[in-house]
Amino acid sequence: MTSPAIPGSGGAAPLRLIIFDCDGVLVDSEPIANRVTAQALTRLGWPITAAECERRFLGMSLADMCRAIEAERGVTLPEDWESGLAGQLAAALGREAVAIPGAEAALHAVARFGLDWRIASNSGLAELAAKFACIGLSELVAGRVLSAETIIARGGRGKPAPDLFLEAARGAGVAPAACLVVEDSLAGVRGARAAGMGCLGYAPRGDGAALRAAGARPFHDLAHLPALLRAAMQGPVRLP
Repeated sequence: MTSPAIPGSGGAAPLRLIIFDCDGVLVDSEPIANRVTAQALTRLGWPITAAECERRFLGMSLADMCRAIEAERGVTLPEDWESGLAGQLAAALGREAVAIPGAEAALHAVARFGLDWRIASNSGLAELAAKFACIGLSELVAGRVLSAETIIARGGRGKPAPDLFLEAARGAGVAPAACLVVEDSLAGVRGARAAGMGCLGYAPRGDGAALRAAGARPFHDLAHLPALLRAAMQGPVRLP
């Protein structure tokens, strides 16, 4: 049986822009962020594990996560709790973040194909700067990183809304139909599809069925990205 194509790719417009998520796609930061968040919530009076934080909050912006916590617990968080957690996350990630295997090579591969690229993340600006400094990619990604913090400050929304992806495309001067997103979370896939963009679902563990159901084409190793891009430049991506 032939595997499904990436929805939205290879038809309306030639591929011009690749938009990467950060956490879980380029930077292995989620275990660290989940641990720090669980510790902060436990101190606040909600004993919770890092695994449960991942299940509840994966892919959310910090602002959306705080709203979800307040709704779940029926409380109002302290005024400085969000900014305090943002600082704790940036500090921990600035010390501990590591690159996803093949991340830097994937960015260089995109450039070799003559394609533009951006990074669109629900993480805050300070957290993003700390992560890329820690893994030694600050210079490579300079001028290409867009944070939901900026979008939210302008009245927009983070993922799963399409605002972040649409702004990345607008900044690059590329139509959404000519963009392909690389994501690992359901929130990100839904945002990409809402923006009218094709999406590759990075699923290094498991079969990626949930990402596929949300509208992405799963793949399991960043080393496969060049082949996927080559195929997307020629038409809909199909792999066995």
